[in-house]
Amino acid sequence: MDILIWVIIIACFIASFASVIFPIIPAPLVLWIGFLAYAFFINGSGLSVFFWIGAVVLTILLIVSDIIANSYFVKKYGGSKWGERSAAIGVIIGSFIIPPFGIIVIPFVLVIVVELVQKRSSEEAFKAAIGSLFGFLSGTVAKIIIQAILIIWFFFDI
Repeated sequence: MDILIWVIIIACFIASFASVIFPIIPAPLVLWIGFLAYAFFINGSGLSVFFWIGAVVLTILLIVSDIIANSYFVKKYGGSKWGERSAAIGVIIGSFIIPPFGIIVIPFVLVIVVELVQKRSSEEAFKAAIGSLFGFLSGTVAKIIIQAILIIWFFFDI
């Protein structure tokens, strides 16, 4: 039985990394399924309280990393507040539309449209949209790093 649970745990960890390519997979949820499978079926006291607290904090950071990164880079590249907001909304919508490309394309297009509607030049709108692209890429890197930290920490804690 333990072998089956370990297979499920490892599959959950692999699926969390697959979420980088297929954003429809909820990385935090599958990570937590792996953690909880270990806690409930293998060793209930195997993970420390420090791990659980850290996992909660890192999970929150994991969830908001894409949105924060997109907003930050749109602003850095001269985008308006509405451009920042549209980038954040685009990340959420893009996760469900044409995965995995929607999470790149939708925020990019939304930022351009929103900036043009606000009477910005096409150059300024494109620059803000490039910020959205950089935001996506940095958010993805942050996501991979946070997931790796959680998984490595899990194995060190057990």
